[in-house]
Amino acid sequence: MEKHIEHDGVRVVYTVEGDGPSVVLMHGWGCDTTTLASIEKTALACGRKVVNIDFPGHGKSGEPTQVWGVEEYTACLRTVVEAEGLERPALLGHSFGGRVGILYSSRYPSEVERLILVDAAGIKPRRTWKYYYKVYTFKAMKRLLYLLHGKVAAEDILAARRAKAGSADYAKATPMMRAILSRVVNEDLKHCMPTIACPTLLVWGEDDTATPISDARYMEQHIPDAGLVSFPGAGHYSFLDRPAQFAAVLRSFLTSGGE
Repeated sequence: MEKHIEHDGVRVVYTVEGDGPSVVLMHGWGCDTTTLASIEKTALACGRKVVNIDFPGHGKSGEPTQVWGVEEYTACLRTVVEAEGLERPALLGHSFGGRVGILYSSRYPSEVERLILVDAAGIKPRRTWKYYYKVYTFKAMKRLLYLLHGKVAAEDILAARRAKAGSADYAKATPMMRAILSRVVNEDLKHCMPTIACPTLLVWGEDDTATPISDARYMEQHIPDAGLVSFPGAGHYSFLDRPAQFAAVLRSFLTSGGE
């Protein structure tokens, strides 16, 4: 069943299916509820009530009117949880959705039954000298273009360059969502991890280049009750690369005592 609520002036769309203890699914950046359809099917088969969210700026949900960070997306999740009357839901976050799961579980440690982080973001990537060279070269070019072409024409040139040089997610995004993406990818949630009190399952593709397996190992070490399952040859969408194995691991975790 498709439902919606208003949060901070934004229409938030989500689906609710099944009965039983609840699990909330949170997709990655540039995705929507359909991306996690296979996970939803597995959770329903485990006797779970499944709430699957389109985060603002994705899918059928509206776009924020301000530059949100992980904090604002976590508050949005809180609004959905309260609207549905969910008591101690399990949270499953893929990629960006993992950021929200980490912060929510840290902020409300007694209110999360268990946490599943799938190729999750949350650790600020290490910057190489190539990154800083690129950043400062871009800044120098920006100043030069302003002098040569004026602000309006310069911004058009810079926008085209950003779209060409940036990630696919960045290139496809609206200006507002680009600003939000730039903000959230630079938020480091390491400080939240030691305060997560619920059992936590980490599921990762060993060939993930977006959120490398080293991130998973860090989370395993710093989240008190965490365990890691990794799949050789799988990438950032490990649940799609290894669907049968992923489903078996998820079923085991969702149906175990867990506490």
